Formats: sequence, C-alpha cells, structure tokens
Amino acid sequence: SSDLLTLIEAINLAMASEMRRDPSVVVLGEDIGRNGGVFRATLGLLDEFGPERVIDTPLAETLVAAMAIGLSTQGIRAVAEIQFSGFMYPCVDQVVNHATRYRNRTRGRLTCPMVIRAPNGGGIHAPEHHSESLETTFAQMPGLRVVCPSNPARAYGLLLAAIRDPDPVIFLEPTRLYRLFKQPVEDNGEALPLDTCFIDRSGSDITLISWGAMMHDTRVAADRLAEEGISAEIVDVAMIKPLDLDTILESVAKTGRCVIISESARAGGWASEIAAGLAEHGLLTLFAPVMRVAGYDTPMPLARQERVYIPDVRRILHEVRKVFELAPK
Repeated sequence: SSDLLTLIEAINLAMASEMRRDPSVVVLGEDIGRNGGVFRATLGLLDEFGPERVIDTPLAETLVAAMAIGLSTQGIRAVAEIQFSGFMYPCVDQVVNHATRYRNRTRGRLTCPMVIRAPNGGGIHAPEHHSESLETTFAQMPGLRVVCPSNPARAYGLLLAAIRDPDPVIFLEPTRLYRLFKQPVEDNGEALPLDTCFIDRSGSDITLISWGAMMHDTRVAADRLAEEGISAEIVDVAMIKPLDLDTILESVAKTGRCVIISESARAGGWASEIAAGLAEHGLLTLFAPVMRVAGYDTPMPLARQERVYIPDVRRILHEVRKVFELAPK
C-alpha cells in the first residue's frame, strides 16, 4: 500500500527499507543517531538498528567521508550524511583522491559502494554556506554518479539504487522540497533505474529540462503555458552524471525548442553541459537557440535574499517567450 510522504520521509523510508533488507548497510554522520539528523532524515533508525549501524560521528566532514570510503572498500555499504551541502567541500579531497579511484587503482579488486547524502540548494533562508547547488561540482569529477531527485517517489527509488550501486554516489536532496508536498510512495523495495532521465510530462511545443528543486517551478511554469495553449514537455534529469542525453535529444527532436532550468550558477553549470550536448547532437532538430535559466554568478545570498537569486516561474516564462518570439508555434 502507498503512503502519502514528504521527500524527507521517503528518504528515511528508503534507508530503513534497505537496512532491513541488507545487513551490510550502515549510516553515519553528524547528529544522525540520537538526534535523527538536522532535517530528521534518519529519525528512528538508531532505535531500530542500534549504534553499530547508525553511527554518530564527530563534527568533521573529512572524517565522515574517509570513514565511509574505508568501510565501503571492506564489504560494508556506508551511507554518509553531510548536514548541509556547504559543508561538502572538506569531503572533496577524500572523494576525488580515493572514492573515485579505488576501482581503477586496484584494477577492480576493490570498489567503493558508498553514498554521500546532502541537502542541496537554497530556499529555506539558511545562514551563509548552507544553500549552494553543488551538482556541477561533483559531476565534473570522473568516477562518481550524481543524483538529484525531484519528488518523494523518485527520491525513494533512486536512493535504493544508489545504495545498491557498486560505485560511489553523491545523492543531493533538494532542501526546498523536503517538506513542500506529499506524494504516494510505496515501500516495495523497487529501485528506479540509474543513468536515465524521466519524462515528467509529455508535450509537443517546447522541452523544459530541469532537476531537483527547480522541477517544482518548472511544473508550475508548464501549467501556465498550458493555459496559453502551449504544450510543454518536461524532462526531469534526476541523474546528473552520467547524463542520459538520448532521452533529452529525443524530446527536443519532437518539440524543436528547449529551455534548461537550473538553480546553480550559470557559468560552467550543468545546464551548459546539456546545451553543449544539444549543440553537438541535436542542432538540426532545433527551431531556435537553447535558452538557460540559472542562478547568478555570485555566491548565494543570505537568508531572505535567496529568493532574488533562485530562478522562479517568471524567469522561466520570460525565456520561453523569447524562444517562441524566435520560432513561433
């Protein structure tokens, strides 16, 4: 049976479900045991699985990443939590120099089946260093899978897949969506496929490509366009790296128009990578240039100023109108 769950509840359900199924799964991080995590993602896990499988660590992100790597190379599937994405940077040394290289370094004798989970993006008025979108940072590191779900059901299925994957996965959870809405989620233990995009909504006039928290605004924008008689197809990238360009190319070949919506800074962002893929392989199917809606090339501002930085429905519709001015329906 399905329960109506928020995204954070779906994350919790996926971890509990996989810990019951696979005794090699452990979770670790700061305040995740007794406290249940800063966002309560690990609530109840300590009571059910005990301190050997739900490990409160010192306040040291480098240590959390290093522990997860060490455990994962020795037959344990470690799921590490970093409290805020802004605290992911100390993990980069361990992730780049060790996690991503074990399979190559040992010629396949060791792998590193770990997951690092972290909230991603702004929208909850947090203090500084808590609100960046880091998907591009990690997507640029060879040897990592990078996942960013956009709703509770996908978060559940993709987290199961991430935990079961034999290689390291960075699992970025859109902070703004943690408790924004509920959705039926069935605890059936079924993983969603990694390495594929989802067609979130079918349409014929324009392809809107997004992921994570921006999917919410993209869906609202598509509803507004539908009222004007414009049929928007929505692609939820979900799996940032490796990128499923085939699904994107197929959609754009059908619609001939494309806007890519991303919260992270514009320069060198993942929207640019997708646009480059479309230029290389889909240029002749396009009626108009590919437009990007993205964050600004500045640090994410503090607290309530976040809403000035994060792209909104108005900015999405503005770029869509530009596309239709260049290539009318």
